[in-house]
Amino acid sequence: MNRAVDAGILDLARAGRLGAVSCMSLGPSFPEHAAALREMDVDAGLHFDLTEGVGGQEPAVALKTLIGWAYTGRLVPSWVNGHLERQLDAFERIYDAAPAYLDGHQHVHQLPGVLPRVIEIMQRRYGARMPWLRCTLPRSQPGVGLANVFKAQVIGALGGHALRRAVRRHGWRSNERFLGVYGLSGGAEHYAQLLGRWFDAAQDGDLMMCHPAHAVAPGEGDALMQQRAAEFEVLSSEDMPRWLSASGLWVERLSRIMPLPAP
Repeated sequence: MNRAVDAGILDLARAGRLGAVSCMSLGPSFPEHAAALREMDVDAGLHFDLTEGVGGQEPAVALKTLIGWAYTGRLVPSWVNGHLERQLDAFERIYDAAPAYLDGHQHVHQLPGVLPRVIEIMQRRYGARMPWLRCTLPRSQPGVGLANVFKAQVIGALGGHALRRAVRRHGWRSNERFLGVYGLSGGAEHYAQLLGRWFDAAQDGDLMMCHPAHAVAPGEGDALMQQRAAEFEVLSSEDMPRWLSASGLWVERLSRIMPLPAP
């Protein structure tokens, strides 16, 4: 998305705090940092974008508008296909490999009218070497607050069940459950408290979303930069290994847990 986000991600990857990195392949800083990412022990995946417009080829579509189109059957398949093919082509060209997985910016990959296009194109391009897919069905997470629980449930309801059914039907791979959903505000102390709750709830194969970045001057980056920096502060803390160990957790690559079949 930008250099501050990339820098935070790369620092956390070097420290072994991340198992996966979602890449906006048409973003302005991806070509600059893809080579460094290749050296990291992480799964690099495509962060499929239909709402941010980082590629600059078409105006961004508001998430509410996209959801409305999806649930009223107004998404044009060729429009979705074009975006996905361009972003996959860019990822493969710049990263010099297929993505290890696919997810969606604002979880658009799972929406009605989008998920069938994702399945068809990914299956055609990768066949038996199918990247894993992010499932958004939430893990029960007591203590994170009703608003955060509700937000996680809404995200999961907007296609998580359909994606899980498709994964099981085709014998593909995905994370078990999804953690890390919150209001993207509140500063470092609030995020650390939530992180403890998510760690308590996590089970084998779960995926916890995060949005770290280096701190930037006010007005730089996107609207979430202050909270992104708060997340980085917590995730880069020297206490993280102790927190993980206390919950019986470690960070791992899903592709290592569930490897692809031999070619």
